[in-house]
Amino acid sequence: MLKIYTDAATKGNPGPTGLGILIINQHQQHQLSQTLESATNHEGEFAAAIAGFQYLVDHYDHQETVLFYTDSRLLSDAIGKNYTKHYQSQLKQLNQLLSQFTTVVTQWVSEQENHGAHNLANQALQQLE
Repeated sequence: MLKIYTDAATKGNPGPTGLGILIINQHQQHQLSQTLESATNHEGEFAAAIAGFQYLVDHYDHQETVLFYTDSRLLSDAIGKNYTKHYQSQLKQLNQLLSQFTTVVTQWVSEQENHGAHNLANQALQQLE
């Protein structure tokens, strides 16, 4: 079973954005971060999830059960409903990655429960400053 936590940190809205991705597999952590020159926070949340799942597709067995944690209500709701008013292209891209795994369970968590990905996103954002 894989666990993945993603988050975005944006300075301004839109503005420079850091993406944080924390993957836990067999009690080992793998940390990833990326930056975007300019994005809204919601765009960043989708981008972090897309980057994280692209990494999982490229590096892990697709038969794994994936537990996906996000502190973005918009993102977790969009996945659950398979609908978002303003981010359809990002949701479509994310769904293509999610569909490559047998089972993906998406769960909203509080920002406190997502501190690992949150810290990575903030560190990435600081690199842009």
